[in-house]
Order: sequence, then structure tokens, then C-alpha cells
Amino acid sequence: MPRDRPSPGLGAHHRAAVRERRARQDTLRDNRPRPSRLDPYKPYLQRRFAAGSTSVTLLHSELLAESAPVTYQMFRAYIAALRAAPPQAPPPPPTVRQVTGWLTRHPTALGEEERAALKDVLARCPELDTAAQQNRDFGEILTNRLGPTLPT
Repeated sequence: MPRDRPSPGLGAHHRAAVRERRARQDTLRDNRPRPSRLDPYKPYLQRRFAAGSTSVTLLHSELLAESAPVTYQMFRAYIAALRAAPPQAPPPPPTVRQVTGWLTRHPTALGEEERAALKDVLARCPELDTAAQQNRDFGEILTNRLGPTLPT
């Protein structure tokens, strides 16, 4: 049976293997960010940018005052990337179960983050703040066995 095209020789298989190896190397190479002279200053720039200082000229002059070895173009590109990044979403509000747990536990059993979150919730809802105070008072009555001192 005649063939329309010649069978591929070893050279074709070798070329395909080389292409595949190069493709794998390219994907590995693309996943690693290249180091930049701006890297040591990025946390500072992110804090300043989040604080509202978005002027490229002002921030660049601040880095030059620190003797940072960065060019204006490199700096401008980084600030443009910060501007293009979507703003971080605020943290989700606490669930009813979380708030109930914070209210019913002894205040010393709460962690620092939980205390801060509870304080924020109580500041937003005065009725819940009143209920929390009554809950604490009732817990103190039960804990210290102050039932006989209650008025009839």
C-alpha cells in the first residue's frame, strides 16, 4: 500500500521532545517573579499607597531621599500596578453565632481579636450593647451567687 507522506524519522521525534522540554521550562520560568531593585521598598510603598499617598512623583522623591537605586520608569510601572489592583474587600461581618458566642462567654475568655470585633459590633448597635451589659450583670449574679440580694 503506497503512502502519501514519508514516515517521520528520529529527527521529528527529537524535535518534538525538545519543543516539549522548552515549553515546560518556559512555564517554570514564568511562575517565578524576577527580583527587582524595588523589592525592599515595596512594603513601604504599599503602606503609603493604602494611606492615600498616590502621587508617583512624591513617592519617588521619598525613595530617592533614602538613596534607593530605582528608576522613575520602574517606580511608575509598580505604582500603575497598585492602581490597577482591585481594592481589597472588607472582611465579612461576623455571623450571629459568633456574636452570640462572644456575648455569652466570660470577657476574659475572649481573644484580643474577638474583643475588638465585639466592641465594634456593640458600638454599631446600642440595643445589643444594652443587652450585653444585662447579660454580663446576670452572669455576675449567677457566678457570685448574689440571688438573695436581688429585690423582690
